[in-house]
Amino acid sequence: MSAEAEGAGGQEPLSKERVLRRALALADAAGIEALSMRKLARELGAGAMSLYHHVRDKEELLDGMVDLVFAEIALPEAQADWQAAVRGWALSARAALARHSWAIGLMESRTASGPATLRHREALMEVLRRAGFPVRRAIHANWLLDSYLYGFALQEASLPFAGAEDFAGMTEAVFLPQLSATDYPCLTEAATVLLQEGYDPAAEFAYGLDLILDALERDRRLA
Repeated sequence: MSAEAEGAGGQEPLSKERVLRRALALADAAGIEALSMRKLARELGAGAMSLYHHVRDKEELLDGMVDLVFAEIALPEAQADWQAAVRGWALSARAALARHSWAIGLMESRTASGPATLRHREALMEVLRRAGFPVRRAIHANWLLDSYLYGFALQEASLPFAGAEDFAGMTEAVFLPQLSATDYPCLTEAATVLLQEGYDPAAEFAYGLDLILDALERDRRLA
């Protein structure tokens, strides 16, 4: 089918970019399990076979979708202080994964890397190498940072509350009533202090990230 035919009746012509963007939106709305080539074709107002002019199969579709998520992550700047550069990258990556939680388990599982994915990996390694990390220590640091990022994103995506206000309400109405100060004194104390002082679970990512960056800086100085 030609682009002109696909664009008949005012429809935007199909392109690989349009196919990937619509697939991304579908996964965001309903989860990756709900995504199929047939459903995607219906959403695009096209025949299922016409999609295969732009993506070879669902595996290539997933590769392209993951690459779009990587493209949303700010690249660390090699000329900046390495800790500030990595911190900025990690915060941007966490925000991207919050928008596309279906991608958490796919970001490191694809073997056909797109250009945004490769740029991302190259930039992070460049920051670490320029900072003075030997190759093996840079690899260790990369693994550690990725593990923290994806683990935190996965935990955050599964939490039964959204934001500090929701957390406070749930703690007061749901969690505290389950606790006995006699049987669970530490949990009761922690929940009470969090309610009294105010607590934003979102701040935990930056706290843990700074601990990791400080530890990596000590490791870098040993190199």
